[in-house]
Amino acid sequence: MSSPIKSILATNAGYGITLLRVITGLTFMAHGAQKLFGMFGGHGLAGTGQWMESIGLTPGYLMALMAGSAEFFGGLALVIGLLVRPAAAALIVAMVVAIFSVHWASGFFITEGGYEYAMILALISATLLIEGAGKLSLDRNIAD
Repeated sequence: MSSPIKSILATNAGYGITLLRVITGLTFMAHGAQKLFGMFGGHGLAGTGQWMESIGLTPGYLMALMAGSAEFFGGLALVIGLLVRPAAAALIVAMVVAIFSVHWASGFFITEGGYEYAMILALISATLLIEGAGKLSLDRNIAD
C-alpha cells in the first residue's frame, strides 16, 4: 500500500475512539438526514435550502446539499470506520461554517442557540482527524 494512503488510514487509537466515533457518526447522520431527506422533523433539501438562503448562505439548495451530505455521509464513514480522517475534515468544515454563520451571534450556550454543540462536534471530529478511526475500524484493517 502506498505511503500517503496508509498514513490516511493508519491509527494507533484504542477502543475508546471507536465508541466516540460511532456515536458521533450516528449523531451526524441524523442531522444530515434532516437536511437531505426531511427525516426526524427536518425540512429536507428544499426547506433547508430556503432557510440557508435566508441567512445568506447562497445558493441555499447547494449549501443544504453540501452540509447535509457532509453530515450524513461523513457520519456514515465514522460509523463504519472507513476514510475517517477525510470525513472528519469535511465535518470540521461543516461545523465551523455552522458556528460562524448560525450560532456565533447567540453566544456560547446551546439553550440560547449558541455554538457549544457545534463546537463539541467539531472538536470530536478534530480528535478523529488526529487519532484516526481506532482499533475497530475498516481503516485499520485496510492499513494493516
